[in-house]
Amino acid sequence: MADEHQFIEDGLQRSQIDEFFADELGRAGYGGMDVAKTPMGTQIVLKAEKPGMVIGKGGKNIRKVTKELEDRFNLDDPQIDVQEVDEPDLNAQIVADRLANALERGWYFRKAGHTTIDRIMDAGALGAEIVLSGKVTGARSRVEKFNRGYIKHNGEPAQSVVDRGKGVAVMKLGTIGVDVKIIPPGAELPDDFEIHEDVEVEAVEQETAPEGGVEDLLEEEPEEVPDVSDEEPTEDGPEFGGEPDDVIDEEVVEEVVEQTGETPVAAEEEVDTPDAADIEEELDELDEEVEAEAADLIAEMEDDEDEEDQ
Repeated sequence: MADEHQFIEDGLQRSQIDEFFADELGRAGYGGMDVAKTPMGTQIVLKAEKPGMVIGKGGKNIRKVTKELEDRFNLDDPQIDVQEVDEPDLNAQIVADRLANALERGWYFRKAGHTTIDRIMDAGALGAEIVLSGKVTGARSRVEKFNRGYIKHNGEPAQSVVDRGKGVAVMKLGTIGVDVKIIPPGAELPDDFEIHEDVEVEAVEQETAPEGGVEDLLEEEPEEVPDVSDEEPTEDGPEFGGEPDDVIDEEVVEEVVEQTGETPVAAEEEVDTPDAADIEEELDELDEEVEAEAADLIAEMEDDEDEEDQ
C-alpha cells in the first residue's frame, strides 16, 4: 500500500476508534485519546473525567473494551492506559458533551452557552469559543456563537495550541451541533512577549567626531574626478551602432561624393504657409454664405406668417 493510502487508512481508523470510545464511555466523561503504535503493540491513552467507570468493577469494563478493539479494528495487542482529567472545564470534548446533554435536558441554548463559557474562563482559560448550529429555536436552522478571551482560528497555533471538542444534541426539532474551542492556561502563542527586569544591558559606544571639525574637511584637497573623454568607446556608442539611424557612415558619404562630385545636402521638407490674402478671401466667402442662408430663413418665416394670417 502506498504511503498516501496508509495515511488515509490510519486517519480513518483513528476516527472510528474515537467514535467508539465516545459511545461506550460517554457516561464516564470521555475526554479524548492518543494512539501510538509500538513494536510491543498498540498503546492507547484514554482521558476520562471518571476513570473508575472506565475500568469497571475488577477491570471488567476495560477488558470488554480491549476485546472489542481487537475484534472490530484488528489492533495488535491493544494496551489501554486510563488517565484522569485534572480540570474537566478545560477539556473541550468533556465540555461539548456536557453542553449537549444540557440542551437535551431542556436548557435554553443562550443560558446554557453563557453558563458553560463562563465556567471555562473561570477555570483559567486564555480564550474560548462555543458554536451551536442547527434548529436552536423554531423550524429554521441558524448558528449561535459565544466568545470569551483570545482564540486562534488559523495557522499553526490553531492546530497545536487550541483544544477542540464536538458534540451532538438530539432534540425534537432536529440535531444541534456543538463545537467547542479552548486555549488552555499557560499556552505559548507566537505573538507573546516577556519583559525581563534586572537585566544588565551592555553600554553602547558612540563614535566620536574627528578632531578639527568641518573646517579641516573643507581645507582638504578634493578627490580627482576621472576624465570621461579619455575612456574607450563602449558598444553603446555611435561607433558601434548604438545610436539611432541619424548617424551617417562617413565612408559611404565619401564614396557618393567621389562618384557624383556633389556634396550631399539633407533634404528639407517644404511646408506651405498660407498667405494673409488667401485667408481674408476665405473669410469673406464664409460671411457671404452665412448672410445668404440668413436671408433665406427670414423669407421662409415671412411666408409662413402670411399663410397663417390668410
